[in-house]
Amino acid sequence: MEQLIVISALGSDRPGIVESLSRAVLEHNGNILDSRMTVLGGEFAVLMLVSGSDATLDRLEAERDNLASELDLLITLKRTRPRDLQARALPYEVEVVAMDNPGIVHEIANFFSRRSINIDDLHTGTYAAPHTGTRMFSLHLVLSMNAEQSVAELREAFLDFCEARNLDATMTPKR
Repeated sequence: MEQLIVISALGSDRPGIVESLSRAVLEHNGNILDSRMTVLGGEFAVLMLVSGSDATLDRLEAERDNLASELDLLITLKRTRPRDLQARALPYEVEVVAMDNPGIVHEIANFFSRRSINIDDLHTGTYAAPHTGTRMFSLHLVLSMNAEQSVAELREAFLDFCEARNLDATMTPKR
């Protein structure tokens, strides 16, 4: 029976990290089902969901310290289970753009948390606005909404919330 493990790794960015991590998973007969990889500052970060037999996961766990030392990474492994998919959950995407200022992520997360809406995926970043160079903030997230919730009411409340904070936002069904 296939088992699941989440692998997280963090270390100084350099070429070859993805190749080395994916090779280690493959050598132990694991399969990368899902992953997120990025560079933040000068650090490379990865999250991987890997499937394999109990023996595969046992070997990955046993080799963690050797792999961490070899790749000069902080590596964490955690066994997990398949996600319980809410049969009636509706995926929605939210996009927000604004002048950067502290607290935007917290305020948006709080808005959805207070309504018991799960954030499945979240990406943020900053960039310089064309012509002015003003530091801008962008956020993309995916929500799992309960089918019983009124999408129209939620969208209206969210857009009002964003307007009060001078945040340009959209909320659309995920395609």
